[in-house]
Amino acid sequence: MQRKWFQYWFNSPYYHILYQQRNDAEAEFFIDKLTDYLHPKAEAKMLDIACGKGRHSIYLNKKGFDVTGIDLSEQSIKYAKQFENSKLHFLVHDMRKLFYINYFDVALNLFTSFGYFDTEKDHVNALKTFRKCLTANGILVLDYFNTEKIVRNLNSCEVKSLDGISFNITKNVVDGKIIKKINFEDQHKVYNFEERVQAFSFSDFERMLNKAGMRIEKTFGNYSLDDFDHSASDRLILICKKA
Repeated sequence: MQRKWFQYWFNSPYYHILYQQRNDAEAEFFIDKLTDYLHPKAEAKMLDIACGKGRHSIYLNKKGFDVTGIDLSEQSIKYAKQFENSKLHFLVHDMRKLFYINYFDVALNLFTSFGYFDTEKDHVNALKTFRKCLTANGILVLDYFNTEKIVRNLNSCEVKSLDGISFNITKNVVDGKIIKKINFEDQHKVYNFEERVQAFSFSDFERMLNKAGMRIEKTFGNYSLDDFDHSASDRLILICKKA
């Protein structure tokens, strides 16, 4: 089976160079806001789906929660594992495949770590897996970009210079996907990567979550947890429960 773009790009050291500005302060601010809103019990078990290098998981664990982080990237999990303890674990795992059943009180899918698959069925199946891993009163937090604003303000071409590498980035919307092509040269070798993320709207999520047996309880538009505005918000943050 041919490997998908996310299976090699997220595992590349260049992915982490390009997105090095993702800082811990932003992650901690968001987690503080979320936990203040959700009031999870002290012994709550949490699942961080597509956790990357684990910045959200690590901070949740520092707040006292029992956290499991999963990600498809072997390199990210290898890095995150150095922070493991009796209440913090990291595993290489595909979000579409069944994990624990009726086990987690909170499941988090943050920073647009969704929308990577080719079909709606694949996305619904992933959401069904999220649902199955939750306890009866469990909560799913899904944090996506606000597609309407992203598409309206799409910067079609830009160059980012980081660590001596000039990343040439182009963005387009093709067949309902926001496609970002990333081209650069390093050590006299040319690299070409891409990201292909579905341009899901609020109504798309509403439909898919309904198919997966979940309902949206609350919607926020940024990491301060202000109300969601279709045209102005930067993020689409969904708080969901089992239907």
